[in-house]
Amino acid sequence: MNSQQNRRLAALAALLLLAGCGDGAYSWGWYIISPFDARGLNNIQFLLSGVGFTIAVALSAISLSVVLGLIFALPSLSSNRYLHLASRVYIELFRSVPMLVMILWVYYGVPVVLGVQIGVFAAGVMALALCDSAFEAEIFRAGLQSIEQGQREAADALGLSYLDKLRYIILPQAIRRVLPPLGNQFVYMLKTSSLLSVIGLTELTRRANELVVTEYRPLEIYSFLVLEYLALILVASWMVRRLERRMAVSDRVKARL
Repeated sequence: MNSQQNRRLAALAALLLLAGCGDGAYSWGWYIISPFDARGLNNIQFLLSGVGFTIAVALSAISLSVVLGLIFALPSLSSNRYLHLASRVYIELFRSVPMLVMILWVYYGVPVVLGVQIGVFAAGVMALALCDSAFEAEIFRAGLQSIEQGQREAADALGLSYLDKLRYIILPQAIRRVLPPLGNQFVYMLKTSSLLSVIGLTELTRRANELVVTEYRPLEIYSFLVLEYLALILVASWMVRRLERRMAVSDRVKARL
């Protein structure tokens, strides 16, 4: 982690410490999530049991949304007006619908409309991927349009077909350029996965809600939840920045060659 991330973590810890030492009427019960207390340790283990679902749903949703985004980004650059229109309708539709609304519609609507029963995990992945794919499509569109015209003309001069031009010339360069924003979308997906608690997926937020019902200590439990998401986001952000640095170094090496 860099110094900025460390400062953020220290500031949040100091804020929680000050809150616990306040002179207000609220009686703090940090023992609920204390690792030095048997009851608190069990509660921490219960809260942390949602980490796996949070990461799994985020990875699954971002993988599916990247595929959908690329599929609908290509027609948006087509000279065929119908393909272009279909792509724009898809992008504007799923970019406009709030993610929470999409989660509820997929979970309750898909079984009715398609007659297919789906679990909370599949419904969550589908809803998140559909909404995020519209943004992924715009990211890919910008990446594809950033490829210099000379690259396309050189591919045409070599007699490459449209698919070969995409496969060997345009897509490799475009994907390399859009990797950092795709990484940022994964960070965003980690946070929005908390919305899946409304349909019962036992991720981090759902675990916290369940513990609040039994322990009646919402502020302490949700403070721990904040720290859980903070840790996840800091690690994911660090990985994205590391990827960006490695790509920058690789580009400089290639430029020298």
